[in-house]
Amino acid sequence: MSLLLINKAGIYCEQGDFYIDPWLPVKRAIITHAHSDHARAGMGSYLCHPLTAPILRQRLGKDINIQTQTYSVRHQINGVQVSFHPAGHLPGSAQIRLAYKGEVWVVSGDYKLQVDSLSDSYEAVECDHFITESTFGIPVYRWPPANQVFQEINNWWHENQSKGLVSVLGAYSLGKAQRVLAGIDKSIGPLYAHGAVQNVNEIFWEQGLQFAETQLVEPNTSKSDLKGSLIIAPPGAIGSAWSRKLGPQSTGFCSGWMAIRGARRRRSADRGFILSDHADWPGLNEAVLASKAENIYVTHGYKDLYARWLREEHQLKATPVDTLFEGENMEAAED
Repeated sequence: MSLLLINKAGIYCEQGDFYIDPWLPVKRAIITHAHSDHARAGMGSYLCHPLTAPILRQRLGKDINIQTQTYSVRHQINGVQVSFHPAGHLPGSAQIRLAYKGEVWVVSGDYKLQVDSLSDSYEAVECDHFITESTFGIPVYRWPPANQVFQEINNWWHENQSKGLVSVLGAYSLGKAQRVLAGIDKSIGPLYAHGAVQNVNEIFWEQGLQFAETQLVEPNTSKSDLKGSLIIAPPGAIGSAWSRKLGPQSTGFCSGWMAIRGARRRRSADRGFILSDHADWPGLNEAVLASKAENIYVTHGYKDLYARWLREEHQLKATPVDTLFEGENMEAAED
């Protein structure tokens, strides 16, 4: 790496004197999105997309120093041209494009190519160097159409209703939960949310995003009110003391990990739904090739396997790169 390097604090641009998604406190941080493996406390200043800013304040503190930048606007930081481009991962998520003396880099953050109704669609940005995730970087991960998955959730919810059960669906509080609420059939019955999900819902509603409204599950919410409802909760709440107070229930979990046999049992859910906010195997390959970059740096997940694939199949200069959050840790970071 030249314009960018990775040190103990994260991805660093020495010329610009800033970091991208640093994991230790630094003076200047550019943030791709607000999941906690990409946005951490203690930075001197944060630069992010306008939709990300209120989430950062809610998660990291109201008094943090934040500047915002919309997509495609270019500005200079110590001579480095910086612009944000849609990543499609969740509302406000961004790829970061850096240009300096004819050299162009793109840091993807997390991204998906599957289109949803809330996020700006992924934009292919041509560059010389592309830093890509590989969370689902093996061929078994191929996402079904989202509409099909939402219909599966609707059918499950309706079946549970007929049995007098509450449907408790695990979905990451930031991004996945709102995508589910934008895609399901809200006419089936009442919709409720765990407090962690409701907090994010309210922030996005204030920003003008439109998806099904939910009621907060409060300590005094009666089991009779919840009967037949769909409750969106963080994955960690499934099977917890909180969920046991909801009454007779069936549990589900939305994740790309559900594509692997046994993942549903690992999550102790009755049903698994294959819905991911990351690129699947075809999506990763499409994004890498669309960047037209000759130098690929692969992070997260199956980075060694995916880098080898890019070298052998596409003759690209692909290198696996270690970052702070890997594998299972990324699931907790998104919650």
